Amino acid sequence: MSRGDLGPEYRKLWAASTVSNLGDGVTVVAGPLLVASLTRDPVLVAGIAFAQRVPWLLFSLVSGALVDRLDRRRLMVVVDVFRMVLFGFLGLAVLMDFVSIPLLYAVFFFMGTAETLFDTASVSILPAVLQRDCLEKANGRLLGGQIVSNELAAPPLGGFLFAVAASVPFFLDAGTFAAAAALVLFMRGNFRVERQEGTPPTTLRAEISEGIRWLWGNRLLRTLAVSLGIMNLTMTATISIFVLFAQERLGLGSLGYGVLLTSVAVGGIAGSLAAERLVGWLGAGTIMRIGLLIEAASTSVIALSHEPLVVGVMLALFGFHAIVWNVVTISLRQQIIPERLLGRVNSAYRLLGLGGMSAGAILGGVLARGFGLTAPFWFASLSVTVLAVVVWPILSNETIRATRENAPSASVQ
Repeated sequence: MSRGDLGPEYRKLWAASTVSNLGDGVTVVAGPLLVASLTRDPVLVAGIAFAQRVPWLLFSLVSGALVDRLDRRRLMVVVDVFRMVLFGFLGLAVLMDFVSIPLLYAVFFFMGTAETLFDTASVSILPAVLQRDCLEKANGRLLGGQIVSNELAAPPLGGFLFAVAASVPFFLDAGTFAAAAALVLFMRGNFRVERQEGTPPTTLRAEISEGIRWLWGNRLLRTLAVSLGIMNLTMTATISIFVLFAQERLGLGSLGYGVLLTSVAVGGIAGSLAAERLVGWLGAGTIMRIGLLIEAASTSVIALSHEPLVVGVMLALFGFHAIVWNVVTISLRQQIIPERLLGRVNSAYRLLGLGGMSAGAILGGVLARGFGLTAPFWFASLSVTVLAVVVWPILSNETIRATRENAPSASVQ
C-alpha cells in the first residue's frame, strides 16, 4: 500500500502498526481456537473476549491521563516490549502443555490492560506527526495497513499456524511486538505535552475529571461515544461466539474459519481507500447514517444464513462500514480535541465506546447458550436499528461542520 508523502515519521508509525497488527490478527484467530479446544461451553469461550475488554472499564481513564503526562512514543515502546514478553510466555505455556483457561484469561486480561495505554497513545500521537488537514488521509492509510495485516493476511495464517502447532501463533505475535517497538523507538520528534510555565501541579484525579467534562460537554462527541459503545457491545456479542457459529452452523474447520474472517478485511480495505473521497462527496454525517443501516442489515442476514459465502459477503459489507466510520470519527476527534487533552478525552471516549465490549462478550455467550447461536446476531440487528432512529437527527453534516469550525487546533505547533 502506498504511503504517499506523509513523511518518514509517519512511515515508521505505519510500519510499526502494520507489523504488530499482523501478530495481533494471528492471535485473534488462535486465541478462540485454543479456548474452543479446551471447552465447548459458549460462556467460557466468550470469556476470553471479556477478559481482554474489561480493562477498558477499569483502567482507560487512568491510561488517558498517563498518556497526557508521559512521552507518548516512549510509552508505546514500553508497552510493546511488555506485550512481547507476555505472548512469548503464552507461546511457551502452550508448547509445554501447561496452558489452561484461567491462564488464558489472565494473559488476555494483561493484553487488554496494555491496549488501554497503547491504543490511546497511538491515536493521540498522530497529530504531532502530521498537519491537521492530512489526518483523514493518514488515518485511512493507517487503518488500511492494519486491515491488510490484521484481517486479510493474519486470519488464514493464524488458522494454518494453529493447525501446524498451537504455540506458533503466539510466538509470532511476540516477534511482531519486538519489531514494532524498534520502529517506534526511532521516531523523531517531541511527543510529550509541554505544560505552560507557572502552571500549578494537578492530581491525576483532577486531570481525568477535566477530560470527562470536556467530552460530556461536546454533544457530537458524546453522541458518537455512546453510539460506539452500543455498536461495540452488540458486535462483541456476535464475535465472542463466532468461532462456534462458524464451526457448528456453517460447518467450517479452523482454516475455513480463518478464511471467512478475511471477508471483513476485504471490505475494510475498500473502505480505507474510499473513506477520504466519501467524506468529500457525501459528508461525514451522511456516511455515519448509512453505516448504521448497513450494520443493522448485515447482522440480520447473517442470522438467517447457513451459507459461508453469504456470511462472507455480509462480513465484507460490515468491514467497509466499520473502517469508514473509524476514519471519520478518529479524524474528527483529532481535529477538535485540544492537544493537551487528547489522551484524556480519547480515553473517556473509548471507555464509553469500548467498555461495553466486555459486557457484550458475556452477553453473547449467555444469549447463545439460552436461545441458540443466532440469538446474538438478532440482538445486534435490533439494537442498532433502534440506535439509528435515536441518533439520526444529531449525525448531520451541518452539526459536524459547525463542530469542526468552532474547535481549537488539536495539532502540536
